[in-house]
Amino acid sequence: MTELDGLVALVTGGSRGLGAEVAATLADAGAAVAISYVASESRAAAVVDAIRERGGRAIAVRSDQSDPAAAASLVDAVVDEFGRLDILVNNAAITVQGQSIDDPELDVAALDEMWATNVLGVIATTRAAAARISDSGRIVFIGSVIAARVAFAGVADYAGTKSAIAGYAKGVARDLGPRRITVNVVQPGIMPTDMAAQVAHNESDETMNLHAIRRKASLEEVAATVRFLAGPDAGYITGSLIDMAGGFQI
Repeated sequence: MTELDGLVALVTGGSRGLGAEVAATLADAGAAVAISYVASESRAAAVVDAIRERGGRAIAVRSDQSDPAAAASLVDAVVDEFGRLDILVNNAAITVQGQSIDDPELDVAALDEMWATNVLGVIATTRAAAARISDSGRIVFIGSVIAARVAFAGVADYAGTKSAIAGYAKGVARDLGPRRITVNVVQPGIMPTDMAAQVAHNESDETMNLHAIRRKASLEEVAATVRFLAGPDAGYITGSLIDMAGGFQI
């Protein structure tokens, strides 16, 4: 027996990067896992195939998180396939960085899409899941340490989306507490993901010098923290923001 046997998890944005690692980690702990994806069908299929090859149960559901109307059908698809939902990992997000808000060429449309994906879509998914998730379930948001400590210019909107999620999660924790559903935020720093690779300063010595532990987080470290929060030993942790950022700007 492993700690998540018999439980069902939904990991949004599970076709690559941290989402794929979290999906695999939860499956290895015994959960049946559904992942959502928006464009990377082949990558999503590869994640599902890898879980099934290790004896796990998994499906991939195409769902565009920038469209809040898609959230209910995503959650319904998971419950229709597996009969229940016990764990939600709100991982899917995009990043738009590099321009100051007073830049005359500011890409407002891209920033608006980021708010739709990182905030409105996450809220819609959480609302839809709240109506179906089991009592004593788990909700984990993947935030960012940048929500509280903004060390660079050009990240105002990205930091704003992650700060909004941190506040929202605390409210959800309060709302769902009577059902013993825990709600927490894991706030990584820099990780080896496609999204992080888009940001040039992530590779600089200046950035690394801001960390007490002078390296990036590994995907395995962050996924292990999600696994702990999703499991039975974390039943009294809720409304917490957990930094996994190597002492970034402590």
